Amino acid sequence: MRKLSMEELQRDSVEDFKNKQKNPLVLVLDNVRSLHNVGSTFRTADAFAVEKIYLCGITGTPPNKEIHKTALGATESVEWAHVPTTLEAVQGLKQQGYAVWAVEQAEGSIELPHFQPAADGKYAFVFGNEVFGVEDEVIEAADGVLEIPQFGTKHSLNVSVTVGVVVWDVLSKLLAPTL
Repeated sequence: MRKLSMEELQRDSVEDFKNKQKNPLVLVLDNVRSLHNVGSTFRTADAFAVEKIYLCGITGTPPNKEIHKTALGATESVEWAHVPTTLEAVQGLKQQGYAVWAVEQAEGSIELPHFQPAADGKYAFVFGNEVFGVEDEVIEAADGVLEIPQFGTKHSLNVSVTVGVVVWDVLSKLLAPTL
């Protein structure tokens, strides 16, 4: 076995990526304070051809060298917008026909392994602040809450890790017949 070369990977150019059909997922960062987490979210969004990222409240925006450090250029390929409040972003997404799910530990949450997205659905996932999580008003406005089951002593995962886990899980379920 050997690693594949960059040529063998046949990655899209930024222009090709921008023009290709995306997976029906939107990521919403609710007051995420770490610029490295923002950059990592961009990189994950690029890897899985996510439609768009909404950067809300105090969440940092490109161009920014700390975001670029972990995004590795994904800020150039992934569509994004800054919205003053997460609630405003959620309300707009719901008006556009997205099912909005907060990713949080909350009463009545659905554990991620039990979540089954509809094949023809459009989904937006809200990821919260590293200390305070998803805002209560956003949880109330969401269509549901997803929770990643955990088995250790810590009560949460890093937000950028959470983004990767959720996006991979949802896409693996949506794309299962074609994989």
